[in-house]
Amino acid sequence: MATDNVYVLFFLLAFLCIQLIKPNVCDGALTSGCIPAERSALLEFKRGLKDPTNRLSSWVGEDCCKWEGVACSNHTGHVVKLDLQNPHPFSDFSDEPYNNWTLGGELRPSLLGLKHLKYLDLSMNNFGGISIPEFMGSFHQLQYLNLSRAGLGGVLPHQLGNLSDLQYLDLYNDLDPNFVVRVREFSIGDALWISHLSSLKHLNLKSVNFQNGTHWLEALNMLPSIVEIYLSLCEIPSVPLSLPHVNFTSLSVLDLSYNFISSTIPSWLFNISGLEHLDLSDNLFQGNIPPAFGNLASLKGLNLANNFRLQGGIPTSFKNLCKLQNLILSGINISKDLLELDEIFSGCIKMSLEVLSLARTNISGQLPEWLFQLASLQELYLHRNQLNGTIPESLGQLSQLVVLDLWYNHLEGVMSEAHFGNLTELKYLTLSSNSLALKVKSNWLPPFRLESLWMGSCKLGPEFPAWLQSQINISEIVMSNASIIDAMPNWFWSLISTAVYVSVSGNQISGHVPNLLHLNNLYGLDLSSNYFEGPLPYFPPGLSLLDLSNNSFSGTISLAIIMNMPNLVYLSLSENNLSGEIPFSICQLQVLWILDLSKNMLSGELPNCWNNSSPIEVMDFSRNNISGVIPESICSLVSLQSLHLSNNSLSGELPLSLKDCGKLILLDAGHNDLKGEIQTWIGESLTSLRFLNLRSNMLAGDVPPNLSRLSALQFLDLADNELSGTIPRSFGNFTAMKVIENFSSWRTGQIRYKEQMFITTKGNTRAYDVSLSLINILDLSDNNLFGGVPEELTSLFGLFSLNLSGNHFTGEIIENISKLQQLESLDLSRNNFSGTIPSSLAALTSLAHLNLSYNNLSGEIPLGNQLLTFNDPSIYIGNPGLCGFPLNQSCKDNETAQGRSNADDRDDNEMIWFYMSMAPGFVVGFWAVWGTLILNKNWNLYYFRFIDNILDKVYVFTVLKVSRIRKRCCFQQG
Repeated sequence: MATDNVYVLFFLLAFLCIQLIKPNVCDGALTSGCIPAERSALLEFKRGLKDPTNRLSSWVGEDCCKWEGVACSNHTGHVVKLDLQNPHPFSDFSDEPYNNWTLGGELRPSLLGLKHLKYLDLSMNNFGGISIPEFMGSFHQLQYLNLSRAGLGGVLPHQLGNLSDLQYLDLYNDLDPNFVVRVREFSIGDALWISHLSSLKHLNLKSVNFQNGTHWLEALNMLPSIVEIYLSLCEIPSVPLSLPHVNFTSLSVLDLSYNFISSTIPSWLFNISGLEHLDLSDNLFQGNIPPAFGNLASLKGLNLANNFRLQGGIPTSFKNLCKLQNLILSGINISKDLLELDEIFSGCIKMSLEVLSLARTNISGQLPEWLFQLASLQELYLHRNQLNGTIPESLGQLSQLVVLDLWYNHLEGVMSEAHFGNLTELKYLTLSSNSLALKVKSNWLPPFRLESLWMGSCKLGPEFPAWLQSQINISEIVMSNASIIDAMPNWFWSLISTAVYVSVSGNQISGHVPNLLHLNNLYGLDLSSNYFEGPLPYFPPGLSLLDLSNNSFSGTISLAIIMNMPNLVYLSLSENNLSGEIPFSICQLQVLWILDLSKNMLSGELPNCWNNSSPIEVMDFSRNNISGVIPESICSLVSLQSLHLSNNSLSGELPLSLKDCGKLILLDAGHNDLKGEIQTWIGESLTSLRFLNLRSNMLAGDVPPNLSRLSALQFLDLADNELSGTIPRSFGNFTAMKVIENFSSWRTGQIRYKEQMFITTKGNTRAYDVSLSLINILDLSDNNLFGGVPEELTSLFGLFSLNLSGNHFTGEIIENISKLQQLESLDLSRNNFSGTIPSSLAALTSLAHLNLSYNNLSGEIPLGNQLLTFNDPSIYIGNPGLCGFPLNQSCKDNETAQGRSNADDRDDNEMIWFYMSMAPGFVVGFWAVWGTLILNKNWNLYYFRFIDNILDKVYVFTVLKVSRIRKRCCFQQG
């Protein structure tokens, strides 16, 4: 009986083995290799690929299960996994490894030979924008599909809806814009096919264009197993505010960030009871934060950042979110005193909260005690608010704190060792742009090991902070404007051996800078505005940003130094004592955006080796001793926006090649020896110009009228040349000079650069930087211009300064000059203007500088409003006919003459009225007398008798008088 049992067991085991082996035999599988049909399918698929680095060199031999990226089932021998993901992801510093290892070409349908494929990953490659093949929907056993960042594009095929076993789908296609050209983007039409993915748990459609997508929310709501949904950067214009039925029973993660959703926050969100992470950041949601968030009891992470239309306080219901770990509300308008949030953060939330961001929320007040009772807090972001007062020492109680960011507030006072007592986990400390001071003992040993320290504008000096020696893991140091007055210690250069960014600008640190070739990780170094001296050292080859401006470095700019930094994007050596010529190797910096060598003693000629492969946007060679001509190749730099050449000894004419600088915004070539005429092509080709300075050269000829075609021009300085002719009437058409509101500043690439230009206005010259984009100036002074000032100039309503002095202008000052209401400086001196000063000048209420001296003006100086503030007689000197305040010459004689003139005017008026009234009086009187005499004869007789008697008496009287006069005359003669 026992033997029978043994036989039965034997046969059962044998049968089982046969069943296990049978599939392999039937399919032709070998114990030492993959199935031949699948091997052939893989080789055919490979033939359609481009493989520049031969990544698939292992795809030889019989056993395809051992090939790179291929995995087979141990049970059946079928290929179940194909992972061809690029092994080199994007890097912040170089895209070379990524680009070298990308696969491309075509996706051949031979891949369908892998009928048992469960896992397919082609991510991080570049297939040149081809569409996802429709056959991708035929892998019925596929559970994992990752085509993210594979360089694919087009409309997502609805055949993907056939993958009913699919659990993971990743179609994120946003290639890094810094390094890879995004050929095409994914878009989605009718999204109902998504609802057929009944097994789907993870869906990533980040950067898929949803602008024309329909039914996507309904489709997602029909997925019974979905756990994670990522729809960030999808250009979603709107989301339904309600759903008839919410079926997201398994949903744990929902990301709708970076879209264009403009509405209140949808109410259906608050019915997803299992939701743990919700990201609605960077949208246009509006209204108040709904109290219903308090119903999401499972919520661990909530991000509402950068919805600037959201406002009001944080609902008190948040205190019930006992599992909440991450609360990010930065960039919304809370506008509350931080103390008022005590009720919320004193609830159960205070025990779970690990990340709190209230940055840029317009909160105010002092730092409250509840903040330092968040026992689990690891990251605290409160930057760019209105916080004031001191930082309490209870900060030191946050023993789990890793990130402390209080940057850009109004905090003040002294911080000591007590503030950092238990901060053993602190790695990122940001206190810049406050009025804080750190005073610790010279031998203080901090309990933390920082990786990032930002304490710009905080007082750390006057001694160089010795406690930094213990921060051996530091990667970022910013101690700009920190009141340090000391020599740079040698240990500092060793401390930053692992650093990526270092800034100690704006102090009074002295000493020599050694060669820094050992700083292999450093990409940014800012030593500007200190007292460093000596020759320029050698810097590490990976450096991208180098600012040594405003120091005392001397010597030459060596060829080797420049060639050792091929990755330079920003180079400023401005305001030092550097001499010699500019090395031609500077043209070989192929990624350089900003080049500033101004305010040195550089000589020789400008390099003429530029080419269109360089992305330079700003070049500043001003205030040196550079001679020669402006190089023809300079406008091969197609990205050039700002060119500073002023205060040198450049000669020749403006080269015709400058017309190719179509993106030029600023051209400053003032204070040189340039000759020739101002060419008309400037107005035709440099259409982006906003600032044109050709001051103090030897330019001649007429002022081209077509300069007015530069519609963006807000600054034109042609002063101190040899220009002749009249002011073109077309100058009244400068569009930008008619704008009253502030001008927008322009960004230079992605790098912060403080553009600077020296400008002469209000009688002096000074540097403009931050406010440069706000000025609006027309200066034609010290030339040979003549004629009258065209009335059209009074339409330049936005003018800040108008200077026409030192020419030969004639005629009267324009009465309508009062239209220039923004005018702060007006200089018409040293011309031949005549007539009186228009009283309308008093209406220029912004006027702060006025000069009318040395003209032929006459009459009394008008008073009133703004003119009463000008009490300097030199404003009007050189006009002999002027009188009145503030000149010593009074207007009394003029007043007497004026009085007589007024009296004569009054007498003339009275005589006119007398004669005008005498005529009708004569007529009336004549007929009153003669009419009566004619009608009454008795009166007629009496009247004429009366007249006869009067005449007789007059006659007798006259004869007697004459007789007496004669007697007297005879007596005297005798």
